[in-house]
Amino acid sequence: MADNIYDAIVVGSGISGGWAAKELTEKGLKTIMLERGKNIEHIKDYVNATKGPWEFPHRGGRTQQMIEDYPVLRRDYPLNEMNLDWWVNEKESPYTEIKRMDWFRGYHVGGRSLLWGRQCYRWSDLDFEANAKEGIAIDWPIRYKDIEPWYTYVEKFAGISGSKEDLPQLPDSHFMPPMEMNVVEKDVAARIKQHYNNKRTMIIGRTANITEPIQSRVNCQYRNKCWLGCPFGGYFSTQSSTLPAAMKTGNLTVRPWSIVTKILYDKDTKKAKGVEVLDAENNQTYQYFAKIIFLNASTFNSTWILMNSATDIWPDGLGSSSGELGHNIMDHHLRAGASGTVEGYEDKYYYGKRPNGIYIPRYRNHFGDKRDYLRGFGYQGGASRDGWSREIAELNIGGDFKDALAEPGQWSMGIGGFGEILPYHENKMTLDKNNKDKWGLNTIAFDAEWKENERKMRIDMQNDAVEMLEAAGVKNVKGYDGDGTIGRGIHEMGTARMGLDPKTSVLNKWNQVWDAQNVFVTDGSFMASANCVNPSLTYMAMTARAADHAISELKKRNI
Repeated sequence: MADNIYDAIVVGSGISGGWAAKELTEKGLKTIMLERGKNIEHIKDYVNATKGPWEFPHRGGRTQQMIEDYPVLRRDYPLNEMNLDWWVNEKESPYTEIKRMDWFRGYHVGGRSLLWGRQCYRWSDLDFEANAKEGIAIDWPIRYKDIEPWYTYVEKFAGISGSKEDLPQLPDSHFMPPMEMNVVEKDVAARIKQHYNNKRTMIIGRTANITEPIQSRVNCQYRNKCWLGCPFGGYFSTQSSTLPAAMKTGNLTVRPWSIVTKILYDKDTKKAKGVEVLDAENNQTYQYFAKIIFLNASTFNSTWILMNSATDIWPDGLGSSSGELGHNIMDHHLRAGASGTVEGYEDKYYYGKRPNGIYIPRYRNHFGDKRDYLRGFGYQGGASRDGWSREIAELNIGGDFKDALAEPGQWSMGIGGFGEILPYHENKMTLDKNNKDKWGLNTIAFDAEWKENERKMRIDMQNDAVEMLEAAGVKNVKGYDGDGTIGRGIHEMGTARMGLDPKTSVLNKWNQVWDAQNVFVTDGSFMASANCVNPSLTYMAMTARAADHAISELKKRNI
């Protein structure tokens, strides 16, 4: 086999790209995984994973220089000195904001699988049917029964801890034993359940942190340093899970520093024949050829590649025949909720630093509830005690200060909403041909915002949070409605949606591009709606499902 010819090409190495590589190689396909950024090796390159906060020059914080260099990242918590190298250099990779868009990117092997929040929730038919029932956008081409076995399949491999609850709006996963709520969370959960007659439930978060050993991975150590990389493999990432499995087959080649600039389309076969790559280090152009291509560059970058793959047949890009490519940008809107203090538990504490919180599943526009907006929201949060870093104005020096910090501080409890953003056609991305990146490539211009439906929902997200905490006995409860700009949830979705009709969608029900059916797109770009839960588990399941279909179609010589 020539150096540039493979059975399959996978573009991107994050959560969905890692799964694509694993599934395709395990099914016997010689596969190359192309990643635009640097390589990061499991354990070896987690250089800050075992450091204490005192070992960082600024205790893990941010400097004025960092604030100047990262105008987007500084808008929220990701800007810090502990894993700065894992976030994109914004000067090298700019983008245009027609309307504000907070785009937090990780260009390296593993992508944001090293940086994600790890919350994993299944969708239900409440979510898959919503568009059709409400006449919003287009109908999903699948239902829960289509993806249910694939949820189970990826959960067994990735390792998801959580509790079985038998909730119709939130199907149970194949779980490892759940992490434990602390004493305050248990009492708050019981009071919420009683106060709302079981119509609202507070459960432990469902997370890709393992509580039992699996494969060569050790169970979570409760260090809560996940986004520095876990030397124990305690959470699911490409490096800890899918990449070792793929490498074990002997069928995978990983090529970092490889910016895929376009998909090469063959007019005669009406298929893609490969990709063009710009080497990020030497600026040389290369071509790689394969029978199938999995596009997993993350939502906006996958669509950028499709747009950049324009031909005389499709001047707006491969997959643009429906007029929907680049449209229907979604995320989750957040930064609305409440917090307060909790009294009476001064003699209680908790074990370690649990890298997980609580979850309150959606209850609005459900169970007969009807609001003046569509869809709903869930809450994430938790209870904790102030630690050594709390500010004590009266005791700011000397022995008294040290003595005070030897004791844990006050208990507090907070919950923040994750609300669904509807798929609006006018929320879009386009190619900005006037703004080039470091490599002279077109960049992305964003024109997206949330609208009246989201604004109405946020009122409930704040008020309900206040009401629930007060009903549970939390004191000094204060609500908030902060900055929920699109992108802030880091759950970008849409731009290459799947559907039943090539006239209204970019992909079919198997994640194939209608216009070139040997190209599969299985990252967040395929989403036809957003739900209000973290989406990564659905990307995993849909990627495994698409890979299975791709192999089947290859054997039948349909692609």
